[in-house]
Amino acid sequence: MDCYRRRHVAVLVTAIQLERLRRRRDRRRRFWVHPVIAQRQERGQFWALYQNLRAHEDQFFGYMRMSIPSFDKLLGLLESRLMHQDTFMRDSIPPVERLVITLRYLGTGQSLASLHYAFLVGKSTASMIIRETCVAIWDALHAAVMAQPHKEQWKEIADVFQKTCQFPNCAGAIDGKHIRIKKPVRSGSQYYNYKKYFSFVLFAMCDANYSFRYIDVGSYGSRSDSAIFAHSEFGKMLQDNALDRPEHTTLPGTTSPAMPFVFVGKASLQLSAD
Repeated sequence: MDCYRRRHVAVLVTAIQLERLRRRRDRRRRFWVHPVIAQRQERGQFWALYQNLRAHEDQFFGYMRMSIPSFDKLLGLLESRLMHQDTFMRDSIPPVERLVITLRYLGTGQSLASLHYAFLVGKSTASMIIRETCVAIWDALHAAVMAQPHKEQWKEIADVFQKTCQFPNCAGAIDGKHIRIKKPVRSGSQYYNYKKYFSFVLFAMCDANYSFRYIDVGSYGSRSDSAIFAHSEFGKMLQDNALDRPEHTTLPGTTSPAMPFVFVGKASLQLSAD
């Protein structure tokens, strides 16, 4: 009886292994370059439209969501970062095409499947291009676009808050936003938030013109606002008094006492004494 059972188990194990081998063979790539995307440089949206769009600035702006001079300036900053080496098997996708694919994704919210058929690149390739280009944009621009304000800039921000909101000595508004996502594999409940869906958190500080002055992206949705704030670079710099805020000053219409420059946020963000 035991011998029969052992043979039966051996047959089952062999059958499972053979099925796994069959599935691996079926998953093997049938084409090095799929026929659907093989004619990218003849029929892809970039190659079909780009030069014609540059001849009509209004159409270019509608497609790229930016003017031709702005696009060219951005491309100049990113070109060396997005350059890839050609191989004997295939030519690399040029930086200008990579930037166009990324701008269409960011500007329209197209799916990777839609970009795959529009630009005739693989879905995994489109995903990689978008990731690499977004990182390159951040590396090239964040120091200029989102640099930490100095004392005079904090005062300018506070002046705008005073004029538009009648809120004196306000250097910024702080809040967080849950960005809904699909549950990452093997993530447990880390991304599951109190609103009963999976998310990561965009934490930001804005000026009175609704412009981001600081962002922190990627905290688990399960974390509280106060924990995200306390562990963010901005929160740590605020606690350590390292933000180069202006000296305390009196409020309009008063002579004393001198009051600090503050950041306004909702009640769930912990406040601390200066």
